[in-house]
Amino acid sequence: MARFRLVPVAAVLVLISSCAGQPAPGPTPTTTTPAVPPGSALVVKIDNVAAARPQTGLGSADVVYVEPVEGGLTRIAAVYLGKLPPVIGPVRSARETDIDMLGQYGRPTLACSGSAPELVPLLRNAGMETGCQSAVPAAYFRDSSRVAPHDLYLHPDQLPKGTGPITQELTGAAPAGGTATTKQHEQVASAGFDFEWSDQKWLISMDGTPLTTTDGGRLSAATVVVQHVTTRAGTVPGDVAGNPSPVAVTVGSGQATVLRDGQSFQATWSRPSRTDATIFADASGRAVPVATGPLWILLAPSGT
Repeated sequence: MARFRLVPVAAVLVLISSCAGQPAPGPTPTTTTPAVPPGSALVVKIDNVAAARPQTGLGSADVVYVEPVEGGLTRIAAVYLGKLPPVIGPVRSARETDIDMLGQYGRPTLACSGSAPELVPLLRNAGMETGCQSAVPAAYFRDSSRVAPHDLYLHPDQLPKGTGPITQELTGAAPAGGTATTKQHEQVASAGFDFEWSDQKWLISMDGTPLTTTDGGRLSAATVVVQHVTTRAGTVPGDVAGNPSPVAVTVGSGQATVLRDGQSFQATWSRPSRTDATIFADASGRAVPVATGPLWILLAPSGT
């Protein structure tokens, strides 16, 4: 089995929780391009419902997780390991899935609008320091052209810096045994995603519409992983409509599909603990590495 790459570092995770009221507009971002310190990660929880699209800053993410939430909807956890865009959003709340899912990024800076009260001790026990949005008011602002709660945005260079160690999925050349694929449809709960191989990248659509950003145009990925997961009931009982809040299980093993280089690879995924990276392997146990470039990971509940 292939080994993942370990990159050491040192840091603080700050969970930005929401406060009542409308914060004052944020400051103008710096003219220089900010970056995440080497060996650390910034993770931003981004809204993904129709009213939140097109998002801002999502095209700069190194890894994008699509996770199931209440009512068949999805939310995004965007991981930034290098250069940061000036603005990211709309920013929304954390979920219990994030605790295990983000364990491989050490102690990242986690930016979100808040979390349910039941999650606070879980985040603390996972080594995450919780804090109110008021702790970093200069980092957040409301966009008056958007309707709440899809109007909260972030200047990421105003946030505290995180630290590692970080473990990342194995990268490398495509193995033998792939199936030529130019188009692929996948479901994450009620959300439909389409991927089209064009000009050496996977163009991404959601619910039949090309997925774009306000600052970077059409979204694409070098590798797309459809990671089939089980879900369990969470600590949070559900949303105001009574929809349960599912927790995607990302430690363990299961089936996966890896899309890269215009090919599809059937694989299994395995992850022994929350601090390990996920390993993808074919039926013979050979590693199926991801390509260099943006990586999208869809956490698809079994049966969707």
